[in-house]
Amino acid sequence: MPQLFTNKRLIILLGSIIILVAMIGFSLRDRDNITWPEKFVKDVTGFGQNIVSKPADAVESFFEDVRRLRNTYEENEKLRTHLQKLAQLESDVARLKKDNAELRKVLEKQKSLADYEPVQATVIARNPDRWYELITIDQGESNGIEPDMAVLTSDGLVGKVKSTSKFTSTVQLLSAHDSQNRVSAVIQGTSAVHGLIEGYDKEKKMLQMTKIPSDAKVKKGQAVTTSGLGGVFPKGLIIGKVMELVPDEFGLTQTALVKPAATFYDLEHVMVSKREMTKVLPEEENRQQVLIEEEGL
Repeated sequence: MPQLFTNKRLIILLGSIIILVAMIGFSLRDRDNITWPEKFVKDVTGFGQNIVSKPADAVESFFEDVRRLRNTYEENEKLRTHLQKLAQLESDVARLKKDNAELRKVLEKQKSLADYEPVQATVIARNPDRWYELITIDQGESNGIEPDMAVLTSDGLVGKVKSTSKFTSTVQLLSAHDSQNRVSAVIQGTSAVHGLIEGYDKEKKMLQMTKIPSDAKVKKGQAVTTSGLGGVFPKGLIIGKVMELVPDEFGLTQTALVKPAATFYDLEHVMVSKREMTKVLPEEENRQQVLIEEEGL
């Protein structure tokens, strides 16, 4: 009995193999049309693939859109950051260009300053209430800076050192209202005309040069420089140009309104002139003052 069952199984297995081989051979031969079972299987398979693939494609498309949207957001954030940095870079470039131009002028100016040693300095503080009077620079006693040293830019004289500390100095501008804020000056021309820079007209934004002789021939546009008298300011530093001449009420002297060569408003880089002789004996200063006043009379 067991042997009978074993033979049946073998017969069934062989029959199945024969049928399978026959079907494979049938399906592999060249045919113009396929059989209806094959059509049925293909139709069922295709229908099932359509049912599965369309939702899968929709889900995949949704997640792809989300991924793209996220990438777009990240790119926008990066671009916004770059734009902010670009604005800062443009500001830095403009500032550096200005500093570079000023420093180039300073270097060119140094070539003509053979009579004193220039010390470069940067303006680090300025009181808004005294904008046209005082500034603070980053050079002090440790750098050899002393009171009464001339302070200038590449354009011309702006003031003098008023007081010093170890690492900083306070500079009094020519535009400051101070009776002691005077500079011995000369108007360049065929014959030199001496006077004193003392006072500043805020409305006209002009320096006042006093003690000019009444008979002095001064023309508009003539250059005004330091005279070097007193030994404090080096000779020949540009102060400005004469714009107007006004006689005093008694007609004994004249006052010239001088347009400053340097600006007192926008100051960043300056130079301090270090001279071997920066102080004058009181009797010498008085004698020079008398000479100027006598010349004016």
